[in-house]
Amino acid sequence: MQAHILIVEDEPAIRDMIAYALRTQDYQPVCAQDAKEAHEAVANRIPDLILLDWMLPGVSGIDLVRRFRKEPNTRDVPIIMLTAKGEEADRIAGFEHGADDYVVKPFSARELLARIKAVLRRSRETEEDGSIEIGALRLDANQQKLLINKESVHLGPTEYRLLHFMMGHCNRVYSRNQLLDFVWGGSSEIEDRTVDVHIRRLRKVLEPFKLDGMIETVRGAGYRFSAVQSKS
Repeated sequence: MQAHILIVEDEPAIRDMIAYALRTQDYQPVCAQDAKEAHEAVANRIPDLILLDWMLPGVSGIDLVRRFRKEPNTRDVPIIMLTAKGEEADRIAGFEHGADDYVVKPFSARELLARIKAVLRRSRETEEDGSIEIGALRLDANQQKLLINKESVHLGPTEYRLLHFMMGHCNRVYSRNQLLDFVWGGSSEIEDRTVDVHIRRLRKVLEPFKLDGMIETVRGAGYRFSAVQSKS
């Protein structure tokens, strides 16, 4: 089955270009020009991926990301932000609010299709991976859930993939660039600071259970998931 992709973009020329490019790859595009139409489209069918413009009329794209991440039916849907805001601070803000990737305008159809393919591949690979259990943590691959002491705890799709990889390679140290390659994919042009953002988000999820120390910072090297809770 081909992926169902929601395009939320208020510029008709860009929206039509993206939809045409998607159809050439047998994707199934659905278009919306603002937040209201985006919510209506999601109500009709949950997309496999959302392409979301930052500068939308009314509700901005970044606010829409926050809404999607709070709603049960869309919180795990991969989101690629489309924007002319190319500064590092803007990209970091997009990731912090729940975006999975970031494409700066102007972009080519070829670049966008490559990003879409990479994000969908990562999502599907995560679905096919097995469950992992270490101590009080269990990643249930069938339901895409994190369980802590048998309590379901929500993770965004990127945090899930990152934790899955780190738990699957317990006690090994990985640099930021290595994590970008393994978790985000080699074709993604994301700064290594993005890894820090998602590590912070993972630790915030684990902190109420006093398990945030399991994700260790190895000075000058990167990060490591440890089966033994760090005392530092």
